[in-house]
Amino acid sequence: MPVSRGSRTAALAVCATLLVTATGCGDTSTTDDVAVEPVRLYGTDGNMINSFAAEFEDQAGLLSGMKGTSPLTPLSDDFVERLRTVDGQLNDFLYAGEAYDAVVISALATQLAGTTDPAAIAAQINGVTTGGEQCDTVALCLELVEDGVDIEYRGISLKRGGFTDAGEPSTASYATLHFDENGQINDGKTEFVGAGDESTTTTVAPPAVQPSSNGSRTGAPLKLGGLLPLTGDLALAFPPMDAGTQLALREINAAGGVLGEPVEWFEGDDGTNPDVARQTVARHIEEGVHVIIGAGASGISREVLPDVTGAGIILFSPCNTDAGLSTIDDSGLYFRTAPSDLLQGRALADVIMRDGPQRVAVVARKDSYGEGLQENVRAELDRAGIGADRIKLLTYEPPDGADAPPVDFADGAQEIKAFGADAILIIGFSESAEVIKALAAAGLPVAA
Repeated sequence: MPVSRGSRTAALAVCATLLVTATGCGDTSTTDDVAVEPVRLYGTDGNMINSFAAEFEDQAGLLSGMKGTSPLTPLSDDFVERLRTVDGQLNDFLYAGEAYDAVVISALATQLAGTTDPAAIAAQINGVTTGGEQCDTVALCLELVEDGVDIEYRGISLKRGGFTDAGEPSTASYATLHFDENGQINDGKTEFVGAGDESTTTTVAPPAVQPSSNGSRTGAPLKLGGLLPLTGDLALAFPPMDAGTQLALREINAAGGVLGEPVEWFEGDDGTNPDVARQTVARHIEEGVHVIIGAGASGISREVLPDVTGAGIILFSPCNTDAGLSTIDDSGLYFRTAPSDLLQGRALADVIMRDGPQRVAVVARKDSYGEGLQENVRAELDRAGIGADRIKLLTYEPPDGADAPPVDFADGAQEIKAFGADAILIIGFSESAEVIKALAAAGLPVAA
């Protein structure tokens, strides 16, 4: 999968114009005479990934000391090995478990519904995750459903609470990740923490389960369509999501499939671009897809959701985190296995506050993911005592198209230097590498 700047026609490209959305103290007219101490650099799920180092060519050392959070459950050795039977070169696992669970939950809900009608499948999805007999493997869950047993799926990413009424996890696990001097995640330093509230799990009972042997099965085979970031700003996260998806399909079909037939998969790229994503959705509608797995970026899901729900199809994302998606008008057809950024905002603020920051700069890509998480972090920092005069918020605009020039963050880096930030959080995807390079060029050394 291409991830380097040189091959961004298939993967990564962003340019930006800087928008200052809040300011702190400091004169930005000159910066050369500002005494600079090492700053602590933080990232999020969009860039705390091993493949991010590919954006730095011979400058991967710039990531040394950077740390951040990502929704991540401790993965068993068994699951990792199973993933590597799909992709033997897999070195990142971001949202692999969530992608696996999204496919499995879709399949189990279809088996429970006894039909591939998307509305009937949607009515079962939340119930798959709560209120029945617990099962944690595809084969066991499908066997129980075949016998007419209500189930409570506990898979890879879904370990404690089930889905909320909004169709998303009530609880989550976050990892604190650290880059080493080679720009790779140091697994020895990874820490995990739980977040969320199990009491928010839905109590709404799904329609009654009937044994599928009664001949009521209709519409097979189940057709799933991909809307994952094969190309674009999030392409660096495609391999683990694809591996999780393909592993789930393999194991579902090995267990007998759904409604007596193998599940069919229709590949599709969201391009981390609304136009590419809409074209893929239109093709899936023509193909008769029942559930679309994606999109990658929250903003892309927002763009295509009207097309998807207008066609009466389910959109099920393994990696959307925009908190606003919890209340979006979705006709009951949007679900996600990734947790809301309300939870990641708290986890990030906690990681930053442990280091005792005095002045914090938060730089975000200008979209629903970046701005939403930026605001969540700001609010959590404010609650922790870092007021508006000690926080500087900046955003940059992702460009339209893969051929746009890279981010020019030189002015923003100088503003941050003049502000005297001792902590900098960067919320973005692959393009945020240009922000880090600009900070280094401005003479802002990263604390190891």
